[in-house]
Amino acid sequence: MSDLSSRQDLVTDRGAETRFDAHITGCTFSRDMTMLAFATGEGDVIFAPVASLRDTSTWTKHELHDGPVLSIAPDVSGNAVLTGGEDCILRRSAPSGSEELGKTRRWIEHVTSFAGKTSLIALACGKQVELRDASGRTVLRTLEHPSTVSGIAFDGKGKRIAASHYNGASLWFTASKDGSARPFSWKGSHTGIAIHPDGEALVTAMQENELHGWRLSDGHNMRMSGYPSKIASMAFTRTGKWLATSGADCVVLWPFFNGGPIGKPPAEMPGIPGTLCTRVATHPTQDVLAAGFADGSILLIEYTSERVLPVRMAGNGSISALAFNGNGAALAWGTEEGAVGAADLSAQS
Repeated sequence: MSDLSSRQDLVTDRGAETRFDAHITGCTFSRDMTMLAFATGEGDVIFAPVASLRDTSTWTKHELHDGPVLSIAPDVSGNAVLTGGEDCILRRSAPSGSEELGKTRRWIEHVTSFAGKTSLIALACGKQVELRDASGRTVLRTLEHPSTVSGIAFDGKGKRIAASHYNGASLWFTASKDGSARPFSWKGSHTGIAIHPDGEALVTAMQENELHGWRLSDGHNMRMSGYPSKIASMAFTRTGKWLATSGADCVVLWPFFNGGPIGKPPAEMPGIPGTLCTRVATHPTQDVLAAGFADGSILLIEYTSERVLPVRMAGNGSISALAFNGNGAALAWGTEEGAVGAADLSAQS
């Protein structure tokens, strides 16, 4: 990304935005980075070709689910995305068409994928996590949990998958045949999960306005508290040195180096005083993160220097979706009031 101080208005100079009459529940770029997709609370998916990102007349809305789309993720390859919703259906969709991959007995609240030598698709429905092959049609394993699964995440190599649930989290080897998980216990309601990119730690968000973590080498507990609000979004930075989170009127960064976060305070990046950060996303190749706020504002922050670039001004609802593409050359967002947009972050002459 070029100098953060060199541009004043990314939406005007390098982006586009439009609005639909629906809460935006998520957004993602396709694995090949040619397509951007937004999920809505009305069951629609909005596709925006990256090649014509600034021309919103090329953005198309497709009615795919009966009821809200609860989760969206890139497919394991190509320009398609995976979605799950209250209709209990897992779908693979692209602008050219959509197919039903399977139907579960409970809402599909979480979908994720891993692309690698052995590509995998995972979904969470009720107390179960289904591991599926790259086709999305074959269930390889069904992982049972003690309570409703509130979040799922693959590790960086796709060898393990973690799930958060009431009273803790579970970590499974994806290729294991013995059917058992490594349990991580901590009383309370855990509402989301993240895995350190090098597999060093597991972190969950909690109902009690705090984070809880476990060091995977020895299971040591790590408690991260002091938030004024619940943490709805968290992401490790590209090297795993920091964990960025929402839940305050700034971006909270917990250190995961030199023994941290145990006994170490977090860093606080610039924010908007009195306005909660609702979503964070970390750049895949540079020391940059994006932060979305309850008033609709979005900031790009270079966390090594704390330089800030406004991406979007306030308006049209709280930021409810935020994502970089695979090489960090584009950023997309959506709001609770139906605004959807994207900005080109690539170097330009």
